[in-house]
Amino acid sequence: MTIPAQSGAGRGEPGLGDPAFWQQPPAARLAAFARLRALDAPVHVDEGRGRGHYALVRHADVQEASRLPKVFASAPGVTTPEPARWVRALFGDSMVNLDGPDHARLRKIVQRAFTPRLLAAAEADIHAVAARIVDDMLEQRPDEFVAAVASRLPLEVICNMMGIPERYRPEIADRVNHASENIGVERGLGARLRIPGRGLRALARMQRMVAGIGRERRRHPADDLISALVTADVDGQALGARQLGAFFSLLMVAGVETTRNAITHGLTLLTDHPDQRELLRGDFERYADGAVDEMIRHSTPIIQFRRTVRAEHTLGGRTFLPGEKVVLYYASANRDEAVFPDPDAFDITRSPNPHLGFGGGGPHFCLGAHLARVEMKALFRELLTRPHDLRAVGLPDLAGSNFDNRVRSLRFAFDHG
Repeated sequence: MTIPAQSGAGRGEPGLGDPAFWQQPPAARLAAFARLRALDAPVHVDEGRGRGHYALVRHADVQEASRLPKVFASAPGVTTPEPARWVRALFGDSMVNLDGPDHARLRKIVQRAFTPRLLAAAEADIHAVAARIVDDMLEQRPDEFVAAVASRLPLEVICNMMGIPERYRPEIADRVNHASENIGVERGLGARLRIPGRGLRALARMQRMVAGIGRERRRHPADDLISALVTADVDGQALGARQLGAFFSLLMVAGVETTRNAITHGLTLLTDHPDQRELLRGDFERYADGAVDEMIRHSTPIIQFRRTVRAEHTLGGRTFLPGEKVVLYYASANRDEAVFPDPDAFDITRSPNPHLGFGGGGPHFCLGAHLARVEMKALFRELLTRPHDLRAVGLPDLAGSNFDNRVRSLRFAFDHG
């Protein structure tokens, strides 16, 4: 069965390959995914111009494909559309777009740099930054949550951990926003040419900036992650300038964007479900871990990743052939009725909660999963115990992306504690 770009799982609906599908309200998209999960096998989605992919929408299928990288490869790219060859040549391959020995070597260098001492320092810093952000919030009384609160925490934590000088940080924050604005959405020829170009310029400036810091750290190492990455001796190798730039871009766009979006969706969920908010406030230490995982499951910050089939394989009732494309729809897998009872409910006591918000396992499981959980837990502890009646006001302004569940802005209000 093929779903054309202009039709969906139901008659007259836009399909997954149509940008209009991603402009629908979240409930409409989730209902379409539920209908796709009920089919016997993954469907083919026509993206137009001779392109297309098979949609993996069930939890079991997404998880199995994630754990078979020799069959379902990340190269040449996990985003839709895939990065052009000239982009990869200019910026270097991001770790998420690599497989096999190339991916293993880079991941080993990065993992070795995340020493227990560095991670312990990062966790202590997270709590200090979260408290400072809420101090500023109580003093300045902003009414927009993303810029004032949700974006600040992951950006400051990552910059502190990397060792980015303060003078560079405002520009980096601006570049991250430009690089990720409307990522993965095609809105006609003009926007398709304009938005990625602006994003690439932002990434280029960001990578030049961090390359310069890397050169300085090679000469004069400090107690930070950039120093560890550029001086690492893993089988005689460290990160070069392009590799450092690609990793930093991944960390900024993935680490900052996904965490800020999960935090923002989390505030909306707690506002919409006051019983869950009061349960969490009443015994934060007991319910915080479950609340964070349920926020991530419910919002699924990364909607999908793409894979290229490298070897014939049967999965979910369909045999895939080399060269075919599949897309792992985490947003659908995290609402799979076969795994999550009452999947559309927001329940911070849900247990077990095997969500795929950090990926489906395998070699590409998110390196920052632990730090993201610590950040969210630290910030919500401050937000729920210091101000009174913290709440979202109105609906979040969603970007309508087919790649990440991005929130542009969210109005909020609170009373002083």
